[in-house]
Amino acid sequence: MLDDSSFARLGRPRRLWAVAAIHGQHERLAAIHSAIEQDLLPGDRVIYLGNYIGRDGDPAATLDELLAFRIDTLARPGWDTDDLVYLRGQQEETWSKLLQLQFAPNPREVLAWMLRQGAGRTIEAYGGVVTQGESAAREGAVALNRWTSRLRDGIRARPGHEKFFTVLQRAAFVEAGALFVHAGLDPTRPLAAQGDAFWWDASGFERIQSPYENFGRVVRGFDPHKAGPKHDGYAITLDAGCGFDGPLRAAQLSPEGALLQLVEA
Repeated sequence: MLDDSSFARLGRPRRLWAVAAIHGQHERLAAIHSAIEQDLLPGDRVIYLGNYIGRDGDPAATLDELLAFRIDTLARPGWDTDDLVYLRGQQEETWSKLLQLQFAPNPREVLAWMLRQGAGRTIEAYGGVVTQGESAAREGAVALNRWTSRLRDGIRARPGHEKFFTVLQRAAFVEAGALFVHAGLDPTRPLAAQGDAFWWDASGFERIQSPYENFGRVVRGFDPHKAGPKHDGYAITLDAGCGFDGPLRAAQLSPEGALLQLVEA
């Protein structure tokens, strides 16, 4: 049996609301929240599928919106803290590594790769300057430590943000029902052995042609290949291109993963 606190067990939900990758589009996220909050019922679960920050928009404002919606929802009768779940996405995984850049053996190359992935917008959102980071990467570990420390100070200056980055989970699931992941899954490996596949094995996810373990459906929130949403078969992709000129999409699903309703903003 899987025994890892980094996986969210969703219990016996009434319904599931899954929100695709946001990429800093806080206004679209606010519109999604406005659309679904009228239909939320005690016993539902809300699962965010990662990539809240990075690339475009305002990453810090996006986290503010997530936290505000969480507070409002938990103020409702019948709601519990475990009813809202946040998965770690590629952007959040990259960000956690960026904050430890001073320990990288080749920080200049690593930072350049991170910037190509869209980390620049998040650096700026927390008061950092990309060119200063590039200079620090050339200077060495001491300069990089000062630079990443300033980024951490910027995170702490936004209430709730530091804590948010510590509670992100690798995947979420309903026993013998739906499994929720960020972008990837290796169908040949058990859930506990997926490792980085949740973030980087998009091609593995696309090979799913039958039920994975005891899950009837696997749902992801981000498609790096940008092939568009897919709602048939055993694997569901919700990503409609938010942050890449597309809308943000949320889906209401049954505990088994059957698609009940779609909302876009």
